[in-house]
Amino acid sequence: MLTRIIAPIFYFSAVLSALALIASLILPGEFVSPTLPVLIPFFISVTILSFYYLQKALSRKFIRFVNTFLLSIILKLFLYMIIMVAYALLNRSDAVPFLLSFFVLYLCYTVFESVYIIKFSRKPESGV
Repeated sequence: MLTRIIAPIFYFSAVLSALALIASLILPGEFVSPTLPVLIPFFISVTILSFYYLQKALSRKFIRFVNTFLLSIILKLFLYMIIMVAYALLNRSDAVPFLLSFFVLYLCYTVFESVYIIKFSRKPESGV
């Protein structure tokens, strides 16, 4: 089942990468973080890993899925906060562009993951 998410996430990421490239060409250098090319594979990895565990929990009891879903959200938020704070403290000159890039990618990948987990969690309706 994990293979169903691989192609869509790579297409989605390709579109985001193209948009990031366009933004880096259009916007002045101080608005685009040099870490942007590294952030996209990071979010791909986290999304695939999260989706794997959520899909695994879907095959069990519903309460197990809900617990796994909430736990994945909390763990990702802690991971993201640690990365954002650490980077902002270590690279103060790039803090604002990094945080903006990170936040935009976080929103994009969270929406993507939510849409796909809802899509896969729905049971196919029987045709009449």
